[in-house]
Amino acid sequence: MSDLGPLNEVLCVRGAAFVMSHPDGDIVACSDQGFYGRDTRFLNLLELLIDGRPPTHLASVGTGGDSALFHACLSPASQDAVDPTVSVVRHRIVNGGLRDRVTLRNAADDPIELEVRVRVGADFASVQDVKHGHVLPQVPPTVVDNGIEVRRGDDWVRVTLTGGATTASTTAVAEGDTLTASFNVPGRGETVLLIDARTSAGEAHTDSVSTSTPRVRAPGGSGVASRATTRTTIECSDRRLRRLVDRGLRDLASLDQRDPASPGDRYAAAGSPWFLTLFGRDALWTAFMALPFDPELARGTLRVLARLQGVKDDPVSEEQPGRIVHEVRFGSPASRGGLPERSFSSVDATPLFVILAHEAWRWGMLDEDMSGLIPHVEAALAWMRDSSDAGGDGFIEYRVPDGPEDDPRTLPLVHQGWKDSGDGIRYADGTVARPPIALAEVQAYAYAAANRGAELLDHFGRPGGEGWRRWASGLRRRFRASFWVEDALGPYPAIALDANRRPIDGPASNMGHLLAMGLLDGAEAARVAQRLTHPSLSSGWGLRTLATTSGGFNPLSYHCGSVWPHDTAIAAWGLARSGRSDEAITLIRGLVRAAPWFNYRLPELFAGFAAEDTITPVPYPAACRPQAWASASSMLVLRSLLVIEADVPAGMVTLRPISPLPCSRIALTGVRVGEGTIDVVVEDGAVSVRAHDTDVKVSIEAHG
Repeated sequence: MSDLGPLNEVLCVRGAAFVMSHPDGDIVACSDQGFYGRDTRFLNLLELLIDGRPPTHLASVGTGGDSALFHACLSPASQDAVDPTVSVVRHRIVNGGLRDRVTLRNAADDPIELEVRVRVGADFASVQDVKHGHVLPQVPPTVVDNGIEVRRGDDWVRVTLTGGATTASTTAVAEGDTLTASFNVPGRGETVLLIDARTSAGEAHTDSVSTSTPRVRAPGGSGVASRATTRTTIECSDRRLRRLVDRGLRDLASLDQRDPASPGDRYAAAGSPWFLTLFGRDALWTAFMALPFDPELARGTLRVLARLQGVKDDPVSEEQPGRIVHEVRFGSPASRGGLPERSFSSVDATPLFVILAHEAWRWGMLDEDMSGLIPHVEAALAWMRDSSDAGGDGFIEYRVPDGPEDDPRTLPLVHQGWKDSGDGIRYADGTVARPPIALAEVQAYAYAAANRGAELLDHFGRPGGEGWRRWASGLRRRFRASFWVEDALGPYPAIALDANRRPIDGPASNMGHLLAMGLLDGAEAARVAQRLTHPSLSSGWGLRTLATTSGGFNPLSYHCGSVWPHDTAIAAWGLARSGRSDEAITLIRGLVRAAPWFNYRLPELFAGFAAEDTITPVPYPAACRPQAWASASSMLVLRSLLVIEADVPAGMVTLRPISPLPCSRIALTGVRVGEGTIDVVVEDGAVSVRAHDTDVKVSIEAHG
């Protein structure tokens, strides 16, 4: 089973670079395929021809988030021959540049001479141009001493074809858009050739790059390269869950990016192919989910976003003092496809910043690191109070962006929560809601941010903690009075309030985010748990974004009936923390059941068809794979089964494993807690814990 993306394309991602290709490894012109770096497509054509024809494709498989293997053969040269004797193995790796290591193997006794041609082309289209189907003209190539170069302004790509280590050095002849070289393949032997592409956006791959990364032992004993994890190992009696977490760790590592202003600070790019950049909301949730496995990701994410935090009022980018950036794009205005370099059009990233800061501190982020973030926490809290409540009624809201009044489905970023498509917020009758809108989950984030921020302020000797607790208490009362609605299935929280503070009552998955934030009391949490696992929202593969009972339901919509793994995992985490073990397991089982059908690489989203009606989960055609919070959702699923929470400043870690677990054994080794680690084994209901290099006490409590 290969790592296939949209339309069965193969994706290889590392940092800010990715390749999307045909299953045979070629990049096909007149498609969305290409070699991309920092929001620009540097190659839209890469074609391998051997003796004037493409090799016959046999199979393709991902060997990691940043690599893939393509198997092919050459048709027999003689009409009398039955079996092919020449196989072609193309091993691709992306690491700033693109390298294809092509091995030609000859199973015949006699040597063979093969002419190899590589055709290249570039249009330097922006990611946005490609996404929206804009066709740009090809840029003429030029011949340089060591290959072919295509250049547009400061953007350039250079492609070379050379012989590898097992052959005498051979350099191809360049003419027009084609590199040509002849290679001798000995009888019963092989010849290796290298196709290298370097761009102005990154450095070429070298064979030593991947060997320097730390390694984590995968379930079953194989080694898996990962920047995200150095010591954590996962074992589980359920092979599906084990492989899901392992794949999530590897894919998250492939999305690892570093801030050029401070290369030690890492964050996760949102997803490939369309969102391989910093999105505040996505990066914050991803770091939160992965925290016990990779605390440095949380530290880097917070530091990067703090440097980009709003400091002034700008109506174009929607920057405001204290606001956390929504999206960062690279390059010139042309390469950004008209998008601004920075956009602040997110209503939820700012409270999520405070939540992650507190969670990272609880998991052991040093006071010396956290103290530098406290002014940014204070600024984010102030934004919630002073700049996000345009209606003056105590709710965080967003308003209509500047632009023409038109069908909301045609306007960009009409909505500023995670369901940001134009039709993503609906009334129960299917009517599309228009801003101003106060989202339910954002009020919950703000409530949690105020309480968590207060604890940080108290610890670091800053004023205002008690005031923020009172603010949170008032928000909770207002929410209870305004958001609850009822239908034939009973009471539930509306997805949002509209401009007239009328509930937008389409039953939606957003209510699952309320559970983990402390906004609901026990009775309210029970009602939400019951609704989340009702067949109208629970598809059997995961949690639908909109209930089947809503007039706007469409299982193939982006936000109105599809299943998003991160959304399901957040709801499961909230259910588990609320003591609702049966409901949490229902949602977790859906994701674990879906995982093998996606080769354990859960996509950004998939269709919301009922499991009882489909043999397999149905893909969404343009979903990102890999995608950061989809990858990290596997880690939050694992945390949900163990309900593991840390309070390192108080010297405590708490475990409340769900009982009974849906599997007989889970073992985590090397979970980072402050400067030390803990090992946790849950087997047949018994829990054992060992601590290493840490004085924290581990409390094992009954779930519920």
